[in-house]
Amino acid sequence: MGKRQQRDNFTAGRVAAFTCPPGKQQAIYWDGKQPGLGLRVTATGARAYIFESRLKGRTVRVTIGSPEAWPLESDEVQDRETGEVRKREGARQRAAALTVLIDQGINPTEQRREDEEAKARAKAQREAEDAAKVQREAEEQRQREQDEARRAVTVADAWAAYLADRRPHWSDLHYRDHLNKARPGGEDYARRTKKPATTKPGPLAALMPLPLHSLDAGTVEQWAATEGKARPASARLAWRLLTVFFGWCREQPQYAGTVPATNPAKTRRAREALGRPAVKSDVLTREQLKAWFAAVQGLKNTTASAALQIMLLTGARPGEVLTLRWEDVNRKWKALTIRDKVEGERVIPLTPYVWHLLNPLPRGKGWVFASSMKAEKSDGRMVLPTPSKAHGNACTAADIEGLTLHGLRRSFSSLTEWLEIPAGVVAQIQGHKPSATAEKHYKRRPLDLLRLHHERIEAWILQQGGVAFTPPCEDESRLHSVV
Repeated sequence: MGKRQQRDNFTAGRVAAFTCPPGKQQAIYWDGKQPGLGLRVTATGARAYIFESRLKGRTVRVTIGSPEAWPLESDEVQDRETGEVRKREGARQRAAALTVLIDQGINPTEQRREDEEAKARAKAQREAEDAAKVQREAEEQRQREQDEARRAVTVADAWAAYLADRRPHWSDLHYRDHLNKARPGGEDYARRTKKPATTKPGPLAALMPLPLHSLDAGTVEQWAATEGKARPASARLAWRLLTVFFGWCREQPQYAGTVPATNPAKTRRAREALGRPAVKSDVLTREQLKAWFAAVQGLKNTTASAALQIMLLTGARPGEVLTLRWEDVNRKWKALTIRDKVEGERVIPLTPYVWHLLNPLPRGKGWVFASSMKAEKSDGRMVLPTPSKAHGNACTAADIEGLTLHGLRRSFSSLTEWLEIPAGVVAQIQGHKPSATAEKHYKRRPLDLLRLHHERIEAWILQQGGVAFTPPCEDESRLHSVV
């Protein structure tokens, strides 16, 4: 520890009078009352209490603090802000405590370093906990905001996102079904009479304003009970669309926590409330063909007359016939392109009598079955219910009950049984999905082979219907006159 200067009992006055001798960098004065306590004074005037001792053969020196901060003896001070009186440790008491540590074999310097490290660790832990708390609170706030945002999402919002996402994968008809079933209604539309009219809401319109999270099984069942009584057929289609919509919502991160885990539309009560579709059996019999053709050909609306006859002679769906464009009619290769809901489009033969019906129609608007009526859509094509009403009038005149436009499609399939046409040929012409493995994977008949059967079907139906038609000369090698 080196040679020490003479010990002197410290007093406040003596401590204040100690100076650094000239020519030295520092001087240390030792207290005679408390062993190990010293005062270090530097040439610059800096002063500090120190403690010095020996531990395991090595000198240990600890700086206690300046006399301005540390009194020589313990005293009491009053806090200026709170007025609280607290005891302040003195330099002698601090040195005595350090002496106890030395006696216990503890290095005060190392202990202070350990204490500081422990404090640093504690501080870092508190800061980490505070940061984690802040992050947790921020995450909880974000979660609350997300929950509020999800709860604010209506069925209409999610339905619009659903349609936008799935539109590239759907046909025009399927997309239109989604629009129509959710349409709010109330839109003005022109009628043949002067009485104003508005469109009716779609079956799903009542659900659209509801919050998506509220659409549970009970809500859907109540909706099904109401719509099932008013318009069961339309409601059944809407219910199927709604069922798939819920499945899509569960796959989307933004809606997964909003809709129930179990599809709320797939319940027994909902299915029972909507009922089962009745099997349609309306068809034209062979004996009714003459009366039907006579009545349809006698319609004043020649465009509707042509459309109805083509529905029967091609077996196409009403919507497929009414959306034909002139670009779909290929006279050179005698082909008719049909846009269907199964394959997207199919090509069937353009038979002689069908061309005979199409050829006189006007070509000004691009649509094969155009209409000048204000009640029709603005795109200028004929739409339902115009051909349906015309067909109803014709059936009334022919004394045929209950025959729908789709019944003409069934009639085509049924009438081919008289000719024993292969079922696969009829299915390919009508756009039905193949029902057998061979049809599905191996047989795909070319247009010429379809034409062979289709022209035979057309000739027989015209013959049974009493339609007098002589095919053009170019077709005389393949078709005969029907009387």
